[in-house]
Amino acid sequence: MSALSERPVNPVVGRSVPHESASQHVTGTALYTDDLTVSTHGVLHAWPVQAPHAHARITSLRPEPAYDVPGVVRVLTADDVPGTNDAGTKADEPLFPPEVMHHGHAVCWVLGETLEAARLGAEAVEVDYEPLPSTLSLTEAIATESFQGSRPTIVRGDAESALATAAHRFSGEFEFAGQEHFYLETQAALAKVDEGGQVFVQSSTQHPSETQEIIAHVLGLHNHAVTVQSLRMGGGFGGKEAQANGPAAVAALGAVLTGRPVRVRYTRTQDLTMTGKRHGFHATWDIGFDEDGRIVGLDATLTADGGWSLDLSEPVLARALCHIDNAYFIPDARIHGRIAQTHKQSNTAFRGFGGPQGALVMEDILGRCAPLLGIEPGELRRRNFYAPGQSTPYGMPVRHAERLEALWQQALDSSDHAERTARVAEFNASHRFTKRAIAMTPVKFGISFNLTAFNQAGALVHVYKDGSVLINHGGTEMGQGLHTKMRQVAATALGVNLEDVRLAPTRTDKVPNTSATAASTGADLNGGAVKNACEQIRGNMAEVAARQFNCHPEDVRFSGSRVTALGVGDAELTFAELAHKAYFQRVPLFAAGYFRTPGLHWDAKTFQGEPFRYFAYGVAVSEVEVDGFDGAYRFLRTDIVHDVGDSLSPLVDVGQVEGGYVQGVGWLTQEELVWDQSDSDRRGRLATQAASTYKLPSFSEMPEELNVHFLERAEETGVVYGSKAVGEPPLLLAFAVREALREAVAAFGPGGREVRLASPATPEAVYWAIEAARAPGDDVDGVPGSPATAGVHHGADANGAETNGAETNGAATRSDTSRPGATPVPVAGA
Repeated sequence: MSALSERPVNPVVGRSVPHESASQHVTGTALYTDDLTVSTHGVLHAWPVQAPHAHARITSLRPEPAYDVPGVVRVLTADDVPGTNDAGTKADEPLFPPEVMHHGHAVCWVLGETLEAARLGAEAVEVDYEPLPSTLSLTEAIATESFQGSRPTIVRGDAESALATAAHRFSGEFEFAGQEHFYLETQAALAKVDEGGQVFVQSSTQHPSETQEIIAHVLGLHNHAVTVQSLRMGGGFGGKEAQANGPAAVAALGAVLTGRPVRVRYTRTQDLTMTGKRHGFHATWDIGFDEDGRIVGLDATLTADGGWSLDLSEPVLARALCHIDNAYFIPDARIHGRIAQTHKQSNTAFRGFGGPQGALVMEDILGRCAPLLGIEPGELRRRNFYAPGQSTPYGMPVRHAERLEALWQQALDSSDHAERTARVAEFNASHRFTKRAIAMTPVKFGISFNLTAFNQAGALVHVYKDGSVLINHGGTEMGQGLHTKMRQVAATALGVNLEDVRLAPTRTDKVPNTSATAASTGADLNGGAVKNACEQIRGNMAEVAARQFNCHPEDVRFSGSRVTALGVGDAELTFAELAHKAYFQRVPLFAAGYFRTPGLHWDAKTFQGEPFRYFAYGVAVSEVEVDGFDGAYRFLRTDIVHDVGDSLSPLVDVGQVEGGYVQGVGWLTQEELVWDQSDSDRRGRLATQAASTYKLPSFSEMPEELNVHFLERAEETGVVYGSKAVGEPPLLLAFAVREALREAVAAFGPGGREVRLASPATPEAVYWAIEAARAPGDDVDGVPGSPATAGVHHGADANGAETNGAETNGAATRSDTSRPGATPVPVAGA
């Protein structure tokens, strides 16, 4: 077996190849779960009965009227469940709930010969509700102490003492919204039962093994009686890690009860109103800096909006706490976490899994405090970078911390930062009503599941007598290119051409007990397993070749589907010839591979340990232009330098960096989720439940110039072929856009004061931030700007306690313990 990161001569990994299904995608021939309905005979269609209340008790449910609708075959209710009426992993998500917990909650399902029959049948079902009080906002939940799940805390050193003696101390709060996944393919499942009672479910799921377990749980079966296959997904982004389980369980239950295939596919409105989003967060913080602008202490509380049930909120919160430091060393820290329970859809995994939310809090803090410290924001960030030898607040050494400085410098150089900064200053000096700004932000993102047990994977590899190769692994394909990378890994490990390798759909009867394709671990885990299986087979074949060439097996070489040996002249075999010989010598040509990430340990009680295999780093530079009249803006240019290690598939990775960045920009600038918070009978209704009201990024929101570069000479040892994960970390690169908007807003005012910016920073939010930033008397066409309320100064007593001055609408308050009349920290360019 070779070292995990070692690449052979002429590897297939590292080549820029198209996505393995690219031609099918663009020609429309790629099949997705719901497409399989067309070729399935006698399919029944499912439609939910959705509750019209945010919180209510079901006092009666009468399905009988539905059976009067032509074509209705069955109404599924809690009474039909042979196993356990729960579709979650925390026993808090009844599949058929006795109590409505959010507007649009499905209380039962109708099966019909046609989708229209099922829909009409659902309308005919009679349900009586007793409305109950509801909690919709994080502010309400905090005020009423509506919390669920664990309340972890990360502690290092003595944050209280560090803050009390800090030269500069600020405190504030920040609340920001979640994000809708809006994958192109909505939640879908197709279930059928064979003549032996085996339940087979095609599911658009990121976690086939958990979907299998939930179905078996609901049906009262053992796992071996259920097989789940994930053919491919039309996007997932975390939204199909846990929330695909419910529709799959409904389809399976319907198939078992009727003996016919059952199809569940959410409409777009159903998907938006029934499934969870990225967690919104509320943060309160207290931070201290020394005279040079370096962080000395942080005390923060993060509250995640979990929605109505726990789902994955606890690990999401854990990752948020572990990423509040982002790329910055915090010597003394106390970070609390808690999960609010609100009467909204149950929030779930979303690309970054809490990491972006935690890091966003820190970036917001630095962006708000930089002008109060008198330090250029980019320089404040750079001064606080991790240095080699330092560790995170949860006790993990920051390996390759020097890459942050290397990435930052490369980004400065490749983006022409100095020259463009000067041009921005010239532009702003000559434009009163339009301002530009350029901002830089870093990324440090931990790779691995926080729960150590999930960091394992399996694979099954077959070599046939003709030399062709079939691989199956536990990861799922949702457009991110995982299958493409796995084919390249297999081709490299076996020494064959890429076209000789085929990949079979992911299914639970081929590779059992798989982890979710999530946490950016898909290539690391499954790549390790595929490589392990291939090397077992190659070792077997090398023994056969050695006998043929009369050499030692270690001297056998596999490359380009040809087999040679050192010291035997021109003698060679094709890979197919060797496979044929191996079969007739009764040598196995298949293997089950396995991989588990080494070196991980995590104490979930103390929140200390080394939960990540490594950190992925990146830096983005973004330039924006803002209109002072209406807050509208343009994204002029973004330059990205990202650390992907030694890329397995550069073309795929570039696409992931670009896609992650754009999705992050959408979250931070325009994707606004709105619920009706009135006291009317529509309370709790999601108002942004279509593409017409929920604004997604489009071509017009792309930067006019987008440049992506990879950090060179960045091999990551101990990872498959030296690569690094690339799925989630690039989303955090979008922070640069938000910080550029903040700096452009500041340019409308006198400077030296905090700029508070809502998230998402929609044009409306930017407009109001501009109004707050303008100095009194700085009129625009006779309309006075509102006085700034940020940066309220106040003194401190001997213990550092606040003595006057209060937090106003979340503005940062300042406690300056430096000597009277001390000059501000000098402004320094990045």
